[in-house]
Amino acid sequence: MVSSQSVVEGKLNSLRRWMLEQRVDAYCVPRADEYLGEYLPKYNERLHWLTGFTGSAGMAIVLADKAALFVDGRYTVQVRHQVSEVHFELCHLVESAPAQWLAEMLPAGSRVACDPRMYSLYWYRATQTVLAKTQIDLLGITPNPIDLAWDDRPLVTPAPALLLKEQYSGESSASKRKRVGLQLSEQGADAALLFAPDSVSWILNLRGEDVLCVPVLLSMAILEVDGSLHLLVDADRVPEGFAAHVGDDVFLVAACEAEEFLSAWDGKTVLADPSTANAWSQLTLEAGGALLLAASDPVIEQKACKNPTEILGTRNAHKRDALAVIRFLAWLDRNLRDASAAPLSEALLADRLGALRSELDLFQGPSFDTISAAGVNAAMCHYNHLDNDEAFIERDSVYLVDSGGQYLDGTTDITRTVATGDVGEDVKHLFTLVLKGHIALAQAKFPPGTTGTHLDALARQFLWAEGYDFDHGTGHGVGSFLSVHEGPQRIAKLWNPTALAPGMLLSNEPGYYRDGAFGIRCENLLLVQSVEKEDQEVPMLEFDPVTFVPFDRRLLVVDLLSESERAWIDAYHQRILSELDLDLLSPDDFAWLKEATQPL
Repeated sequence: MVSSQSVVEGKLNSLRRWMLEQRVDAYCVPRADEYLGEYLPKYNERLHWLTGFTGSAGMAIVLADKAALFVDGRYTVQVRHQVSEVHFELCHLVESAPAQWLAEMLPAGSRVACDPRMYSLYWYRATQTVLAKTQIDLLGITPNPIDLAWDDRPLVTPAPALLLKEQYSGESSASKRKRVGLQLSEQGADAALLFAPDSVSWILNLRGEDVLCVPVLLSMAILEVDGSLHLLVDADRVPEGFAAHVGDDVFLVAACEAEEFLSAWDGKTVLADPSTANAWSQLTLEAGGALLLAASDPVIEQKACKNPTEILGTRNAHKRDALAVIRFLAWLDRNLRDASAAPLSEALLADRLGALRSELDLFQGPSFDTISAAGVNAAMCHYNHLDNDEAFIERDSVYLVDSGGQYLDGTTDITRTVATGDVGEDVKHLFTLVLKGHIALAQAKFPPGTTGTHLDALARQFLWAEGYDFDHGTGHGVGSFLSVHEGPQRIAKLWNPTALAPGMLLSNEPGYYRDGAFGIRCENLLLVQSVEKEDQEVPMLEFDPVTFVPFDRRLLVVDLLSESERAWIDAYHQRILSELDLDLLSPDDFAWLKEATQPL
């Protein structure tokens, strides 16, 4: 719900008083913290504190007499439910770029401030360039004024990291560091700034509890070409056995000494990714005399291509996870068929699914907050029932559930759209178009060098043909007991230069959303693998699903499906029966699954 107007007014007034003291004309508040991750600890949710907006991407800009909140297409519906339009102009993050908005709103000679820890160096310098054209200055200022005004800010509750055994990681930290160090040498660097917490966690075979749903240790590191690594983290965050686990040549640097440490690389060439590392860290290196070599995070692509141990773990994790989702869908269906059953709330359903997952081996927690969305709420593709009034399943509509789990051996993410009665022909028609796009992408074969952007239209073609679309990416990378949203690979309209390669794990999740009515999404995770075929002229790649849960056949208009599409659905449903350990299902759940996977 929209925050109290008086509360919002007080927060804006506090920020504006700080702006007057600092003699600045605008202040930018992103949905980010100093690690630039998608998921934030509650004590770093500064944009939410100021505006009430709970989405995963956005930026507020506060001027002396007005303010604006910029969000992307995923949140254009949600933001109107959460944010006071009395205090904030609501803008589309892509259609109205914040830097250009500032240039149009402010006169020459104005000063715009931001916390340089909350932005990438790429954003910082690009914004400086845009503003300079109209003689406006961008200033990096710390400490953050939100922190100064946030009286009831949640406490920081750090916990020691987890040592991830090699039976799950598939490679020692020492081996990973040597391999990445060799790559740095070939790039002409002396060292690299490993900034993303999932990159640091991956290369050291560590996991953490610093961020809900993302098992990373919030830290950054400097890796040298010989494989030695300096980890910038407080010693009490490091568990017993750390030295033996990571091997020789890993050195701890206290977090409070980060500025002094980063300033001491005079004359060294330090590779840093200007798009993913914050501006403060790179500007500090540069001020200390280091030569910055702008290049992609050297860990990110190696992390994206899962090794055989991680692939096996991913497959096993998804098979266990599928049993929990099948149990949930069977239970839901029984309740929907029972006219005497009590109404089902979105919260109850999310809790039920979470409880079923918690019974599974190696389960560590959810991989993101479950999207449990009934009826009209499903039209908000990143809806969170925790941020809204209690809502119940609507009869003769659809229920959308997007959820996932973190396991020691893998990360899962799945969306299913379920009929809650007679949904009508319009919904069935659109569901069928969405699933046709899902199938087209799942069946794709493509040569090495193909990017996700090249394939994105496959999933949209049937919607496009009838004048529909969806305003989010079709697929994102997924980690191995790491972030559920992992780069650099992606399937989306927006250009992505990363070629898909064997071992990459991506989601396939086309959808359709009608504001105020319903939402549809069909999501599996796919593994990129080589096509094993003797007579092909050139090497080819393909996708193999690792998610094994039936799609709701009651939502299909079978006559809209080609013979090939019907065969794919039937083969996928039969594969569920062959891949899963069905002995772990109750007789009632097994009977539901048999019915749900009947051939079309």
